[in-house]
Amino acid sequence: MATFSCPISFPFRCSLNGNHNHNHRVDIKINGTQTGPIKLDTLTEIAAVVKADSTPLATVHENGCICQEKIRQRIPTQKQLVDPYRQGLIIERGVGYKQTVVIRSYEVGPDKTATLESLLNLFQETALNHVWMSGLLSNGFGATHGMMRNNLIWVVSRMHVQVHHYPIWGEVVEIDTWVGASGKNGMRRDWLIRSQATGITYARATSTWVMMNEQTRRLSKMPEEVRDEISPWFIEKQAVKEDAPEKIVKLDDKAKYVNSDLKPKRSDLDMNHHVNNVKYVRWMLETIPDKFLESHELSSIVLEYRRECGSSDKVQSLCQPDEDGIFASGLERSLLENIVLASGILQGNGHLGSLDMKTYGYTHLLQINGESQNEEIVRGRTRWKEKQSTMPYST
Repeated sequence: MATFSCPISFPFRCSLNGNHNHNHRVDIKINGTQTGPIKLDTLTEIAAVVKADSTPLATVHENGCICQEKIRQRIPTQKQLVDPYRQGLIIERGVGYKQTVVIRSYEVGPDKTATLESLLNLFQETALNHVWMSGLLSNGFGATHGMMRNNLIWVVSRMHVQVHHYPIWGEVVEIDTWVGASGKNGMRRDWLIRSQATGITYARATSTWVMMNEQTRRLSKMPEEVRDEISPWFIEKQAVKEDAPEKIVKLDDKAKYVNSDLKPKRSDLDMNHHVNNVKYVRWMLETIPDKFLESHELSSIVLEYRRECGSSDKVQSLCQPDEDGIFASGLERSLLENIVLASGILQGNGHLGSLDMKTYGYTHLLQINGESQNEEIVRGRTRWKEKQSTMPYST
């Protein structure tokens, strides 16, 4: 069995150096799995700490086993301003969150740039870390204490991501995230990804979240106790301004590209026991022809979630390309110009040159293949631009 060789910051002292005479041994068990014997000072000391805390880090059973996951997760019960382990900070007058991350080798694709899935995973991770820092995190997947008491979980209903430039392998980026109100029963969460070296914004995203009863799997109104928990953290700021959100049409069996051989794997499920929303994006993009993906990169994606997907469902992915490429809008062109100006790669005549490109669009649908009828999981809309041979900011 593995043993610790250094002190750990639990509410008891641990030592294996033989300098103390311990009269008791306690095995830590998480979900019934023994992780190794740990020597503690006394069971009386542990029990005293547990009794003094109204939300105990550990529960000591008669057989001397500690079974709470909070010991390993170190979930705080009060607001934290700095997280040295995750390189996180509370910002925006004490309610926003910033995290510094390094793009790792397993987060990039063949071109050494971060994949869209990696960006979405970073969004999810920083959102959870934000709740962790707030002191509101219970034992659920981002759920607060009030949500757990009401058997509620978060589910995403809509997401819009804009990517202006993809971070490269080894690059240090800063991710800001914050929350705001969305109607009576929803919450909006936004993100910004910036280069730490240049301060230039690489990507921005907004999302809408609602609550679902974990047992009935039906959407729920937001209880007042939950509203009281999260509303002090709301900020009136938007990363993506959507005056009139784009409506996504529903595809039918006449779609140009169809993949009907999709089956969720056990590894696709998250802590809420349904397929994680990031997996849906992979299924969507894999339906687009490889030849197109090799020469284009995604610049925006809009997702409208309709229902959850379980491990036993059979999924079909439909994809329909736009008939023609669409020239970049004024906003898209302005963003491109800002990137080019910052990188100093304008052509001699001062114009965008090869960056005066077309964007291309695809409409997507994931649905469950039922015996009598198909049920929508998520609709999607993606826009793409041609890949550049010279990476911005490179020398």
